Amino acid sequence: MTLAFTICSINYLAQARTLGDSLKETNPDYTYVIGLVDKLSVANLPAELMPEYAMLEVDKIGIPDFAAMCDRYDITELNTAVKPFYIDYFFKNNPDVTQLIYFDPDIIIYQPLHKLNQALQQHSLVLTPHTCSPTPDWERPNEIHHLGTGIFNLGFIGLRKDQTAQEFVDWWKERLVYECRIDLCNGLFVDQHWVNFAPVYYDNVLIDRHVGYNVAYWNLHERYFSQDSGGQWRVNDTELLQFFHYSGYNPYRPNDVSKYQTRFTFDPVEIPGQERPDVKPLFDIYRNRLLKNHNDIYRKYPCVYIKPPKVLRYKRVRKVLNTPFTRLISLLETH
Repeated sequence: MTLAFTICSINYLAQARTLGDSLKETNPDYTYVIGLVDKLSVANLPAELMPEYAMLEVDKIGIPDFAAMCDRYDITELNTAVKPFYIDYFFKNNPDVTQLIYFDPDIIIYQPLHKLNQALQQHSLVLTPHTCSPTPDWERPNEIHHLGTGIFNLGFIGLRKDQTAQEFVDWWKERLVYECRIDLCNGLFVDQHWVNFAPVYYDNVLIDRHVGYNVAYWNLHERYFSQDSGGQWRVNDTELLQFFHYSGYNPYRPNDVSKYQTRFTFDPVEIPGQERPDVKPLFDIYRNRLLKNHNDIYRKYPCVYIKPPKVLRYKRVRKVLNTPFTRLISLLETH
C-alpha cells in the first residue's frame, strides 16, 4: 500500500484539500492523510470546513517533549520539524504500508505516479534536486540561494519501508528536534540541509532528475510547458508533468510567480524571457482550486501551538545566544 501525506496547520487546509483532490483524481489507490499541526477541538471548524480526508493531529503521534519544540520553533519550522516523526509513526503503525510519499500541501499532482511507484520498489529514498542545470543569471534564486537552502527540495520525499529508510528517519528525527531552524548564517534551512547528507550516509538513494517532478519557481528556467492534443501538460515537449509545487504563491497576487523569486513574472515586461505565458494557466488552475476550497476562511485561523508570547520568547533566546558572538565581532572590528 502507498500512503501519501502532507503536514500543515489549519491555515493551510485549503492547500491540503487541493492536494488531496488532485491525488484522488490521479492516484485513487493511494491512502491520503493530512498531518495536522493544530487542534481541531480548539478551532471548532464548521462542517463545510472539515476536509473529507483523514487528519492525524500532531499530539497523537507521541513526539517526545513536543511542547519544547513549540517554544523553540516558529510555525514554518515546527511544521517542518515534525516530518520525520510522522514518517516514523506511519511506518510503525501501518503494517500494510510499503511506500510512503510526503508532499508539501502547496502541490498539485497531475498524473498517476507510476514511475515513482516503480522507483520505490527498488530504492529506499527518492529525492529531487532544486535544479538540474545551472541557473542562467543572478536573479533569485540562483546557485548561491540553493547553497543556502539545500541541494534537495524537501517539499517531496519518497520512502520505501525498509531498514535503510528507517535508519535515515531515525537519524533525521534526532537532528530536527533542535536544529530545524531558518538560520542561514549558521548553515540551517529547516530540514533541507540535513538531507544533503542522505546520499552520502545511506545506500540505495535515488536522486531523480525527472523534469516533471517537483516543478517550481526554482527550476522554471529549465522547464517549459505545453498541452498536447489530449489536454495533458508536458514539460519541454518530452515528459508529462507529474506534480507542480506552487511554493510561495499568493492567490491574491495572481501575477506573482512566487514571493521567493525575481526571475519570472506574469506581468508584461520589456526584458525578453521574463514573461512566462506558458506556465500562467497552471497557476490559474491552482488559484481557482484554492479559492474553491475556502482559502479565504482557513488562512485566518491561527495555529494553536504558535502564540505571540512564544514567538517572542524564541526570538529572545536566539538573540541572547548570538550576543556574545556579535560583541566579539564588534571588538575585533574596532582593533
